Amino acid sequence: MNNKTNTVQSFFAPGRVNLIGDHTDYNGGLVLPVALSMGTYLTLSHRNDQLCRFSSDNDQAVFELDEAGMSQHHHCWVDYPLGVIKEFTDRGYHFHGYNFHFRGNMPIGAALSSSASIEVVTALALNALIDNHFSTLELVKMAQHAENDFVGMKCGIMDQFAAGFGKEGHAIALDCNTLEYKYVPLALDGLRFVICNSKKKRGLVDSAYNQRRQECEEALRILQKLVPIRHLCQLNTEQFEKLSSQVSGQFSDTVLRRARHTISENERVKEAVQALRNHNMPLFGQLMNASHASLCDDYEVSCPELDFLVEHAQQFEGVLGSRMTGAGFGGCTVTLIAENQVERFIEEIGKAYEKKFGIEMEGYIS
Repeated sequence: MNNKTNTVQSFFAPGRVNLIGDHTDYNGGLVLPVALSMGTYLTLSHRNDQLCRFSSDNDQAVFELDEAGMSQHHHCWVDYPLGVIKEFTDRGYHFHGYNFHFRGNMPIGAALSSSASIEVVTALALNALIDNHFSTLELVKMAQHAENDFVGMKCGIMDQFAAGFGKEGHAIALDCNTLEYKYVPLALDGLRFVICNSKKKRGLVDSAYNQRRQECEEALRILQKLVPIRHLCQLNTEQFEKLSSQVSGQFSDTVLRRARHTISENERVKEAVQALRNHNMPLFGQLMNASHASLCDDYEVSCPELDFLVEHAQQFEGVLGSRMTGAGFGGCTVTLIAENQVERFIEEIGKAYEKKFGIEMEGYIS
């Protein structure tokens, strides 16, 4: 490892909001995220001992760990950088004697990928210490594996990919099967995307997220008896309906609906990318609305708070579309709205939400 510098170094990785395409990434499908100007900053400095110190402006807990402590789970935010460090140590790189100080300017647990942002910024910093041995794609894969293997969250690669490859003024059309991607310009022309934070906290590792993934895997196993596919998103809706009718007795209603969402959502992403390229924002908004309905009814990852925000948004003047974003069970919605209505929208929907749930909603334009 390169220990040639004692200077303080700073790094940044963004959060992301997914415009459309949720729960398709781990099913080999398409997603359409955008990186945010909000994210995680990491300050790295050398120590005079062999310990590593982890601290955060967002949490009072401080960890001073030796090598053994860095391989243990602490069941809090520090597991995200520790998981990334393990990815490097597994490849023969060892890090001792550093201060890792994290600070972020986006809400934690709001479905904006704060965890992926922490992982990627850690990977960028460690890579700098070894003279940038790994490519951005390799770092993204290591960050995802850290969350899957060390933290225990069986997420797809979208969040880490968006943090690593985000580009200002563009969405990323990412094929999570091949990792091929294209930047899609966001020519909003008087429109804005507004993020509404429900402040309903999520515990995804302990939630139904991993259960949803298992249900999709069950659907895949059944369908593989009929067709040689590796991922659900290799099928389109017409193919799925035909095949599922042939094995209808093997599908539970729940598993059928999980697969239906995944496959239909993948098709919506394809249409959404084309809508952006054609500057057809009304169609893009309609696809956002359809996505939320599918996430609510077929995938069942919404909640009353998110549904309230989406339903009120969809009825608001100047709104073209609104949906929950991210894994669900809480977090945020994203709404496409006329720019001249944004201020009134955030104020009025915030008041209605607080009256209904007793929670002060936060709105972001990033």
